[in-house]
Amino acid sequence: MNYDNSQVRRQDRLLDEQRAWELLRESEYGVLSMISEEGTPYGIPVNYVWDGQDAIYIHCAPEGRKLRALEVHPKVSLIVVGRVNLLPSRFTTEYESIVVEGKAHLHLPEDERRQALRLLLEKLSPDDLTVGLKYAEKSFHRTEAIRIDIIKMSGKSKRVLA
Repeated sequence: MNYDNSQVRRQDRLLDEQRAWELLRESEYGVLSMISEEGTPYGIPVNYVWDGQDAIYIHCAPEGRKLRALEVHPKVSLIVVGRVNLLPSRFTTEYESIVVEGKAHLHLPEDERRQALRLLLEKLSPDDLTVGLKYAEKSFHRTEAIRIDIIKMSGKSKRVLA
């Protein structure tokens, strides 16, 4: 896993690495981009959780377009947007964002899928964790988890001084 801003055109707008990891940890959703099984671009918003190391997990139904696409083309990107502040009178926007490049893995072992669901519940429903874990176990047979191994990440931001 590599934090690499060398390809960011606007080097004056780099997001520092610490804030990039915070953004990955704190944000609720991102847009997962991939190549469909037909070879066309395909992007979809997803809830995700970062494991704090080198992987991101998402969950979905055990069948569908996303899984078919990832079977054929496992390389993906996940875009996460943090704070956004539209400044209409200045004709610009303040923002922060990261782009994660990774490789998706399907058909995870049951214990890893359960751990992924636990991580998602801890992040997205911490006040309802006990009920959520029971629900996850009850519906486990109709839930899939995808692990995205992070290969590279970059970040960009814009702040407008008053």
